[in-house]
Amino acid sequence: MASGIFAVLDDIAFLMDDVVVASKIATKKTAGILGDDLAVNAEKATGFVSSRELPVLWAITKGSFINKLIIVPLVFLLNIIFPVAIKIALIVGGLYLAYEGVEKIIHWIFHPSEHEHTADGHIEDTQDAENAKIKSAVSTDFILSVEIVIIALGSVLEKSLTTQILTVSVVALIATVGVYGLVALIVRMDDVGYSLLKKSDGKGILANIGNILVNLLPVIIRLLSIVGTIALILVAGGIFEHNIDFLHHLFPSIPTIIKEIVFGITGGLIVILVVTVIKKIIAQFKKTKKVEVPENAESEE
Repeated sequence: MASGIFAVLDDIAFLMDDVVVASKIATKKTAGILGDDLAVNAEKATGFVSSRELPVLWAITKGSFINKLIIVPLVFLLNIIFPVAIKIALIVGGLYLAYEGVEKIIHWIFHPSEHEHTADGHIEDTQDAENAKIKSAVSTDFILSVEIVIIALGSVLEKSLTTQILTVSVVALIATVGVYGLVALIVRMDDVGYSLLKKSDGKGILANIGNILVNLLPVIIRLLSIVGTIALILVAGGIFEHNIDFLHHLFPSIPTIIKEIVFGITGGLIVILVVTVIKKIIAQFKKTKKVEVPENAESEE
């Protein structure tokens, strides 16, 4: 009886060791996307009044947990019954990320004053603005989470199903707790700085550190806005480059990062063009309907 228990414990210990090693490998392979996730969502979680920063971040974090709960089992299921669907989902997600990134760039080019206003510390204090940012952050997190989970699964396909599930779950947990934990530290940086200034009465080393933290936050937010936009385009371009055979073998002599930027921007421009055309068609249809209604009403009279 005792020997059987110890044998089970040995098996569990061996499994945990295997999961730890596999998780390290999977985390390294997803490190780039985790960095992109941090840059994108830190930028989305800032720009609110101080009292709303953590509630907004918590709402985004809960959305991220729900995303993982949906994505992890779905990816395993699709990998078994319909592997092609994973590639299709990645490409569709890439188009969304590319659209979001290129749309920001176009907005910066044609509305620079609005961008400067936001970058210089404009605070969103309306419920609609808050909900819009939360929705946007959770949607972006979903796409990035799909990529993270698929890459993590791809790194342990030769392992047992139990190891695969545990490893992917660990990486998914790190992707949420680690990323949003760091985001929380970033958005509260100025509060820590003000606290140090208050305790030190504006004098000494603590006061200097406090001033650095307070002054550094706007710079970090501005930088994260830029890095986050570039990250969206790079992740999208990487998805296209790795999952579309034609693009994967196109221009082999050009550095991968250049190709990813070009593919990401091109994909974003295509989606923006399609969305713009659809919006114009819908607007024209609504306009036509409004014209027809009075005419029909007059004929009935």
